[in-house]
Amino acid sequence: MPYSYDDQNIFAKILRGEIPNDTVYEDEFALAFRDIQPQAPVHVLVIPKGPYVNHDHFANSATDAEITGYTRAIGKVCAALGIAPGDEGQGYRTIANSGEDGVQEVPHFHTHILGGRLLGRMLKRAGD
Repeated sequence: MPYSYDDQNIFAKILRGEIPNDTVYEDEFALAFRDIQPQAPVHVLVIPKGPYVNHDHFANSATDAEITGYTRAIGKVCAALGIAPGDEGQGYRTIANSGEDGVQEVPHFHTHILGGRLLGRMLKRAGD
């Protein structure tokens, strides 16, 4: 079943300028902005400007230019935030939730960049 994009989701509204955001970076392929409920000292969301529901939808349907541009935007954001280890930062985590089991809250593909502190283990095993 093909993905159906809801152009009334909050990120689509942000892209259209209907809802303000705290922009960190923007180019023709991506918009990066601070999360309104940060889970770490650095918590930025990076969204593609195209209408993609989740990561596999983006990977399978976006153009090569969109994929490259989005990936490079994430690298530029990490460098600008001073968290990229290659730039003397202490590191970061990227998360892209997808679907119900992945606890995706907004049906527009996005990557969370978290850093600024030790983040601990990513997942616990069942029963831990």
